Amino acid sequence: MAKATKKQALGRGLSALLKDPENDIKSAEDKNADKVVGNIVELDIESIEVNPFQPRTNFNEESLRELASSIRELGVIQPITVRKLAFNKYQLVSGERRFRASKLIGLEAIPAYIRIANDQESLEMALVENIQRQDLDPIEIALSYQRLIDEINLTQEQMSERVGKKRSTIANYLRLLKLDPIIQTGMRDGFISMGHGRAMVNIDSQIDQLEVYEKIITNKLSVRATEQLVKNLNSEAPTPTETVSNEVPKHIKKGIKEFSEYFGHKIDVKVARNGSGKITIPFHSEEDFNRIKKLVQRAK
Repeated sequence: MAKATKKQALGRGLSALLKDPENDIKSAEDKNADKVVGNIVELDIESIEVNPFQPRTNFNEESLRELASSIRELGVIQPITVRKLAFNKYQLVSGERRFRASKLIGLEAIPAYIRIANDQESLEMALVENIQRQDLDPIEIALSYQRLIDEINLTQEQMSERVGKKRSTIANYLRLLKLDPIIQTGMRDGFISMGHGRAMVNIDSQIDQLEVYEKIITNKLSVRATEQLVKNLNSEAPTPTETVSNEVPKHIKKGIKEFSEYFGHKIDVKVARNGSGKITIPFHSEEDFNRIKKLVQRAK
C-alpha cells in the first residue's frame, strides 16, 4: 500500500510540474522531460482530447458502463497513453474506452503515460496498439491494416514485424475489404463470422456475394456449408472464353448490368460479329429457378 501511495504522490507532483508555464515541455530534449515522458502522470481529463486517428469506431455502451462501474470501485488500473500537443493540452494515443468510462462517472483526473510524437507516429502507435486488442471485430482490424499501408506506407512484411502477426494472417484480413459493404457490416454486427467472410471473398461478383450472404443468414449456414456453397457457385461460373469481350457495345454492357441487377445474378452475354447474340441466366436451385421464372412473368 505504501508503494502505491508513493507512486500516486509522484504522479501528482509531476502533474503540478506540467502546469508550470516556465517548465513547458515540448520535446524530449527539454529540461525535466526525462521526469515526465514515460512516467505515470495524473492529468486533468478536460486537458485531453480524443484521437482523430483512432481506428476503432464502435464502442459498446453496455460494456462502457461495466468498465465505468469497475473504475468507480477500483480506479483506473492501466494508465492511458497520451501525446503532448501544447501547454496543458494532450491527445489520446490509446485507452479511449478507459477515458470514456472515466468521463462517464465524472472523474476529474486520470493516470496517463505521456509521449512526444508527431501526427504520423501517433497514428502508427494508435493503429498498432488497437490491432493488438482482443475485442476488435475483423473489419476494424482489416481497416487498421489498410490504414497502415495507405497512411504509414508499411508493407505487409513490415506490418508483420510491428504487430507480431504472420504475413498470411494480415493478407487474410485485408481480403475481407473486398466484400460488399453490407456483408462487412454484417460481420461487424456479429451476424456472420470471419470464416464466412473468408469463404465469400472467393466470389468475384458482389451480387453473388449478397445472394450467398442472404442464404447464410436465412438458413443459418455453418462456415463449412458456406465454403461448399461458394465452391458449387464457382464451378457453375462461365469459363473465360464465355465471358463478354472488351468489344461488346456500350449499350449491351449497360444492359448486362441492368439484367444482372434485376435477376440477382451475373448474366452472361455472347455477341457475334454480326451483332446477334445470346443471353444466359444462371440459376442454382429449383427455388432459384422459380424465383427467376416469376421475374420473367412479371416483366411481360
